[in-house]
Amino acid sequence: MDSVLDLLHQTMSSPWVYLALFAIAVVDGFFPAVPSETAVITAGVFAATGQPDLPLVIVVAGCGALVGDHISYAIGRHAGGRLLATVPGRDTASDAPHRRRRGRRRAALEWARRAIAVRGGLLLIVARYIPGGRTAVTLTMGATRFSRRRFLAFDALAAASWGVYSALVGYLGGLAFERDPVRGLLLGLGIALTVTLVVETVRWVRGRGRVPADAPVSRPAGAR
Repeated sequence: MDSVLDLLHQTMSSPWVYLALFAIAVVDGFFPAVPSETAVITAGVFAATGQPDLPLVIVVAGCGALVGDHISYAIGRHAGGRLLATVPGRDTASDAPHRRRRGRRRAALEWARRAIAVRGGLLLIVARYIPGGRTAVTLTMGATRFSRRRFLAFDALAAASWGVYSALVGYLGGLAFERDPVRGLLLGLGIALTVTLVVETVRWVRGRGRVPADAPVSRPAGAR
């Protein structure tokens, strides 16, 4: 454990840590398996000891998230149509699963268009705290041709709030356990997990309450 802590201290005291945080936040924008939030929280924990610099961690994380989101938006804008396009060819029994998947994608796209048109900015900000939600929303916004200018404005707010939130969660954990960064990291991750669970619970409750109203819209054509 001591060797791991020594390695972390050396990593966090290196000026290269800022480049690493930026790169992780960028890649997480279109490849959500990369744990950018964990990396920023970890940097925040060690920032409580003086290295790395907390304001710089916030700026680097926010800028990386902004760039990553725009890459995801560009992927959706240029490839979204092809991903949702109907596959040509004769319809056979083996095509049924593909037809169902295409139908679900078209239904999801229609829902996304309506949701983004009504609350696009809020959707983008809230989705950042939902596992996988960030990438799904940015891709959809690109695929549905959401205004670039509005996307930049809303995403700048989302990225800045995420950078501040993630770094400060780690920093508070580091202050609480200044002599034990492992406990500080666990506290920071626990706070982040709690916030995610609260957001998911609220989203589930609100979605459950809307089911009866939305049910007729989601029925297939010709259904009674």
